[in-house]
Amino acid sequence: MEKHVVVIYPHPDDEAFGASGTIAKFRSEGVPVTYLCGTLGEMGRNMGNPTFANRETLPEFRKKELINACNVLDIELEMLGYRDKTLEFESKAEVAEHLKGFLDEIKPSLVITHYPGYAVHPDHNALGAAAIEAVKRMGEADRPTIWAQAFSRTHLEELGEPDVAVDISPFFKKKMETILAHQSQASGILGGMDPATADLEAIAKERLGAERFYTWKF
Repeated sequence: MEKHVVVIYPHPDDEAFGASGTIAKFRSEGVPVTYLCGTLGEMGRNMGNPTFANRETLPEFRKKELINACNVLDIELEMLGYRDKTLEFESKAEVAEHLKGFLDEIKPSLVITHYPGYAVHPDHNALGAAAIEAVKRMGEADRPTIWAQAFSRTHLEELGEPDVAVDISPFFKKKMETILAHQSQASGILGGMDPATADLEAIAKERLGAERFYTWKF
């Protein structure tokens, strides 16, 4: 069993779409999970449908959604305070040191993050690279395992099949509940489906797929 899991993603809702089934599984086993969230997603284009936010109000709205989602998953949240869509311009070394401070304190056995170069969004790639650098800077005996998530079009061709596949079928409903906590994003991605009548398991299988990761090798 893992001792403590740290999830490092840049945006509110990355945890929901990317790893909430895995997170729910760990929590069901009593494993503490901490989410280090890089930004508030303040440059996101989804303002709800119908619109309920604007460019000025979106950051606070997404912050509330993020807190709600973490409450659904019963995990600790640390907001890192970076600006959305600018992580690629931050110093990787400085961000790594920032992350390492949390890792040194929490002492996780597992870190979940994005696979640099294979996670589509520049923020995903940049924070994933910094997270891996943070772990690399830890003493070898203290380093947690890293599960890196890739979903670019070429990742299977170039990286092969992921070596970790988590069975999240018992946690589909929790995953959907977490996604729906991010109301501004879920409405666009799920097309306004009614969670009371929708077949959540079918939606998760069809649209969201399995939660799979690559074990990072230094």
